[in-house]
Amino acid sequence: MRRVGTSGLWVSRLALGTMTWGRDTDADDAGAQLKAFVNVGGALVDTADVYTDGLSESVLGGLLATVVERDELTIATKAGIDPAGTRRRNTSRGHLLSALDASLQRLGTDYIDLWQLHAWDEHTPLEETLSALEIAVRSGRVRYVGVSNFAAWQLATAASRSNFALVSSQVEYSLLARAVEKDLTPAAEFHGMGVLAWSPLGRGVLTGKYRSSTPPDSRAASPHFQSFVGRYLDDSHTRVVDAVATAADGLGVSPLAVALAWVRDRPGVVAPIVGARTSGQLMASLQSEDLTLPSEIRAALDDVSAVLLAH
Repeated sequence: MRRVGTSGLWVSRLALGTMTWGRDTDADDAGAQLKAFVNVGGALVDTADVYTDGLSESVLGGLLATVVERDELTIATKAGIDPAGTRRRNTSRGHLLSALDASLQRLGTDYIDLWQLHAWDEHTPLEETLSALEIAVRSGRVRYVGVSNFAAWQLATAASRSNFALVSSQVEYSLLARAVEKDLTPAAEFHGMGVLAWSPLGRGVLTGKYRSSTPPDSRAASPHFQSFVGRYLDDSHTRVVDAVATAADGLGVSPLAVALAWVRDRPGVVAPIVGARTSGQLMASLQSEDLTLPSEIRAALDDVSAVLLAH
C-alpha cells in the first residue's frame, strides 16, 4: 500500500483500469479480473462516468457484493467530460453534481473514495468547479478529490485556490510518455498530490507485441483504439521498446513487467493503472509486483527514453 500524496488516503501500488469494461470486456471476465486483483492485495479500481458510456461503472457496481465487498475496494471515478452536451468539457457545478449522483447510482454505492475532474474546462470559472468538489466532500458522497489530465499550471492553480486538499493527479506516464517530468510531477509533489499513471505500458506498445506486426486481436487493430495506439508505433519510439525487450531478456521476465516496474517506482508515482481485456492479460501485469529493477537497468532505460522528455 502507498499513501496518496500527503493525504490520509492509502491505496494499492497497482490500480485496476476498467476503460473497456462493458464493451471489450464482459461482466464475467471483469468479475474474474476483479477477483484475481483483490486476491493478490489489489484495492484501487479506476473508472469514469464516460467509460463505455457508463457501462464501466455499471459493470463494476454489479460486481460489488457478488464478487467483492464494497469495503475491499478503493473506487476512483471521474467526471467533467460531456460527449452529448454542447461542449465536451463541462465542470460546471450543475453538471458535476448531476454526474456524481449518476455515478453513485451506477456503482450501487453511497460514496466514492476518489472523485477526479476528468479535464480542465476553460469555460467554467474555477471557483464554481471547486465549489462542486467541496459540496461533494461535505455531503459525504466523496471522500477525496483529485484531477486528471491537467497541465502543470492548471494543477497548480486549482490546488492553490482550493479550500481543501486535492490529493491526486492522474496523467499519462510511461517510458514512452515522460514529458510530465518537466513540470507536472514536480508541481504535484509541491502541492502534496500523488501521481496515478494511466497507460503505463505506452498504450500497449511497451509489451513488444507490435515489434513485428499488429496482432488482429490487439487494440491497434480495434477501430476504437487504432489512432490511440498508433501514436507510439513510429520509429522515434522503437529504440525505447527495443531497450525494454533487451532488459526483459536479461532479467528473464516479460517486457510488460519491466515497463510497469519502471513507472511504478518513479518519484511521486502512487500507482500505475493497468487495463486488460482478459483476466489472463491482467495476471501478466500482476506478476510485475515481484520485480524491482536493478539500478543499472533503470539508468539505461532512463537514458534511452530521455529524448522523449520533450514530446
